[in-house]
Amino acid sequence: MAHTAICVTDLDEAVRWYSEVLGLEVLAGPYKMEGEDIERDMGELVPAPVVVRGAILGLEAGDNVIELLEYPELGPRAPAAGGRYPVTRPGLTHVGLYCDDSITTRQELEAKGVEFLTSGIADVAGLRTAWFCDPWGTVFILMEKRRADRPYWRQPWG
Repeated sequence: MAHTAICVTDLDEAVRWYSEVLGLEVLAGPYKMEGEDIERDMGELVPAPVVVRGAILGLEAGDNVIELLEYPELGPRAPAAGGRYPVTRPGLTHVGLYCDDSITTRQELEAKGVEFLTSGIADVAGLRTAWFCDPWGTVFILMEKRRADRPYWRQPWG
């Protein structure tokens, strides 16, 4: 996979939050795309005029990154129910993030004001997990692997 795109309503604040709170590096941008090329690319998906502000963030300069996108011409949009998107809706429901120590990472994020959606750390399928959301309602799962030598989906099944 190349990237996961997250739509936000304030790109500058999102870049700050993702870099300062989650510790991701800003790899590209912020940038602005408008004109014929982006109209040709997204004109059937986004009302005209198509204007996109974006930034690429990640842990290293590779193809597995988060792309933050803002559509400034669309104006304010209503927040998701309860301020976040439900994990039961069809489509993309959450983004998984690895950590080395789920308890310490959770404490560090809570100290930075991150809203956790679960009351503790769970042990499930060979992982230690906790769920949280960003200020724009995107849901994340924090995952600590018990076996660092295996991908997360192979933790319980060897």
